[in-house]
Amino acid sequence: MLRHFTEVIERAKRNGPVRLVVAAAQDEEALRAVKAAHDAGLAEAVLVGDSAQIAGLLPVVGLPGDTKIVHEPEPAQAALTAVSIVRETESGILVKGLVNSSDFLRAVLNSECGLRTGRLLSHFAAFEEPGGDKLTYHTDGGMNIAPDLAEKKEILINALLALHALGIAKPNVAVLAANEVVNPKMPVTVDAQALTEMSRRGELPQAVVEGPIAMDVALSPAAAAHKNLSSQITGQVDLFLVPDISAGNILGKSLIHYGKFKSAGVILGATHPVVMVSRADTAEAKLNSIALACCIASGKGGN
Repeated sequence: MLRHFTEVIERAKRNGPVRLVVAAAQDEEALRAVKAAHDAGLAEAVLVGDSAQIAGLLPVVGLPGDTKIVHEPEPAQAALTAVSIVRETESGILVKGLVNSSDFLRAVLNSECGLRTGRLLSHFAAFEEPGGDKLTYHTDGGMNIAPDLAEKKEILINALLALHALGIAKPNVAVLAANEVVNPKMPVTVDAQALTEMSRRGELPQAVVEGPIAMDVALSPAAAAHKNLSSQITGQVDLFLVPDISAGNILGKSLIHYGKFKSAGVILGATHPVVMVSRADTAEAKLNSIALACCIASGKGGN
């Protein structure tokens, strides 16, 4: 079990360098993330984009002058080229550079040269609590806006495969809602119950899934006891499945800004992990995200 991001980085190093392919790499923020991964010994980079602009940025961010560059000045085409290169690489990771998100994801899902698996793309985040004893994971607080039951099933499958790749053979999953009572007027509770039943029937990858479950019960055995609830996972949750993007976004940002948690995030559901670094991310968060993607890629999670 991974307890801290330093362990994620060390595991990624032991697995050996993977290939980071940056789409429209004439982006200083993305190149700084690549530089951090290079310095940590996690990855070798292929930079796809405007070669003149990229070459000018290499000394700015401190990347070696012999870093491989593939010239493709048009960003949408650069995304397609980057996707094609990743597709040819067993342990490759796609990184978004200076390209519109819709063009980037369109390339990922391209029917001819993309990274399609037939599954839904979803966001998977990892969090490290200050003084905590293990990483916890959240999905999907960054991509799917208001998933229905079928989409939540896909999101959960993506996350469970990633957790298996990270070494958690039977993750404890809390399907979050405001309370534990199944109420048709609160559809998220109905969906949570359905996902729990799917898991019991063996329709999902190996896991212990409970829901609907409120955050206090998921976190605290005392809260579960106070509510007279029996739970196998209270206080031991590995994965929190949030009901929609708003809940996940608010929860994640609250942990980062109020709780001072460290974080990482990748996109799952493609043949290879995808990293979309943000200008708002710290350098540490960008490195954590790439390291997390390296471990998932090496463990075949997300495939």
